Amino acid sequence: MNFHIDPTPTLPTRQCRFQARFLGYALSYGNYLIAGMIWWRNDWFMAIGALLFGFIVFGIIRSKLRNDSIPPAQREVPYTDYAIATWYLSRHHCFN
Repeated sequence: MNFHIDPTPTLPTRQCRFQARFLGYALSYGNYLIAGMIWWRNDWFMAIGALLFGFIVFGIIRSKLRNDSIPPAQREVPYTDYAIATWYLSRHHCFN
């Protein structure tokens, strides 16, 4: 049996690369940004609850993007959030 891993695709335009970078940062740090804004507007107890709830929500979003765009043969390979965003955008929005 021959196992082949496709490389992470390259995006064709600068706008697509910017969108992938933004989506990757949003998946990585969006949870902390939302919890920080809740802490700033309310109290720290609600911010901790939002942070814990955000881990679940952002994990579900990350897994949905991963399962929707990465080929089934290589879903066990660890990918960064930027690579998941690149796969997703290359499959659904930015076509070559």
